[in-house]
Amino acid sequence: MQNILFVKKNPSHSLTRSILSSLFSKVVLSGALLFSGFLAANEAVNEKPSFETYIEAIKKEALDKGYSPDIIKSSFENVTFHQRAVSSDKRQPEKVETLDTYLPKRVPNWKIERARNEYKKHKALLTKVSEKYGVQPRFIVALWGLETNFGKIMGNYNVISALSTMAYEGRREAFFKKQLWAALTILEEGHISIENMKGSWAGAMGQNQFMPTSFLSYAVDGDGDGKKDIWGNYADVFSSMANYLKNEGWNDDLTWGRQVKLPEGFDTKLAIPKNTGSRANWLKAWSKTEKTLAQWQALGVRRTDGTNLPNADLTAALVFPDDESGRAYLAYDNYKSLMHWNLSYYFVSSVGHLSDRIKFPPVK
Repeated sequence: MQNILFVKKNPSHSLTRSILSSLFSKVVLSGALLFSGFLAANEAVNEKPSFETYIEAIKKEALDKGYSPDIIKSSFENVTFHQRAVSSDKRQPEKVETLDTYLPKRVPNWKIERARNEYKKHKALLTKVSEKYGVQPRFIVALWGLETNFGKIMGNYNVISALSTMAYEGRREAFFKKQLWAALTILEEGHISIENMKGSWAGAMGQNQFMPTSFLSYAVDGDGDGKKDIWGNYADVFSSMANYLKNEGWNDDLTWGRQVKLPEGFDTKLAIPKNTGSRANWLKAWSKTEKTLAQWQALGVRRTDGTNLPNADLTAALVFPDDESGRAYLAYDNYKSLMHWNLSYYFVSSVGHLSDRIKFPPVK
C-alpha cells in the first residue's frame, strides 16, 4: 500500500495568492489599455488626411502664394481623386523590351505613312517655324507623332485633378505641387480654360505633352493671338516644340545620330554606360567618351553597311540602347537635346528612326 502524505493547507497563503493574481491582472489590463491608447494616438497623429482635407490645405497655400480666389475656386471646384492615375504611376512594365521589339510597335508602317502625310499637309507652317527656330521639320513631326499620335491622344484627365491626385499620393509630392502651381499660373494667364485643360494621368498637356513647368519655360504664341494654345493651335504646337529644342542646344546643321557596326573585339567601355542615374551624370559620361568621327573611324567603327563614317568635322558619343550585344549608335549633339525632352534611349531612338523615315522613304 502506497504511503500518502497529507499536508494541511494554510488559508492565508491562498488569500495572498488570490490578491496578488488580481492585482497582476489589473496591472496587465491597465498596461494593455495604456499601450493601445498610445498606438491609437500615434496612428491619429500619423493618419493621412482625406483628399478633401488635403485639397483645402492646397487651396489655402495657393491663396498664400498670391493666386486669385476666383482662379482657385474655379480650378478646384470639381477636383477629383483618380485612383487610376496612382495605379498608372506605380505600374511596372510586365515585359522587358529590346529596341528590336520596341521600334516596330512605336514606329509602325502606318505611323510612318501618316507622318509623311502630316509633313506635307503642314509643310508651309513647318517651314516657317523651322526657319525661325532652326529645327528641321521632320523632327517636329516625329515628336508630335510619338507623343500624341499627331494630336489624337492627348489624355482626358483634368490636369488640376491629375496633379492634385499625384501630389496627395505623396511619393513625389514636391514635384507635383510645383507642377500644380505652374498649372494655376497657366490658367491665370488665360491660355486655356479649366474645362479644356486636359492631359495625361501625370499632368502632361497638349499635343506635345508639356508638363506645366515646361509650358511656362518653352510654350510659344506661334500666331500672335495672345495665347499659347498647345491643345488646338498648330502654330503654337509646332513653335513650342521647336522652341524647346532650340533652347536645349539644337543645331539644324546636324542630324540626331546613326546606327553603326562595331569591329570584333571592340572595347565597349568606350561607350556611355547605360544606367548613369541622372541626366547630369549622363552628360558627364558623354563629355568623357565623345570622340571625333575620325577617331571612331580609326577604332574600326563603320556604317551598318560596312562603309566608312562621314568625312566630317563632328564629334559623337557611342550609346547602346540595350546592351553591348544589341544595336550601337553614334549620337551627335542633337541627341542630347532629345534626351532632355525624354531621358530614354528608346524614346530618342524612336524619334530619330521616325524622322529618318520621313526624310528617306524606303527604296522600292
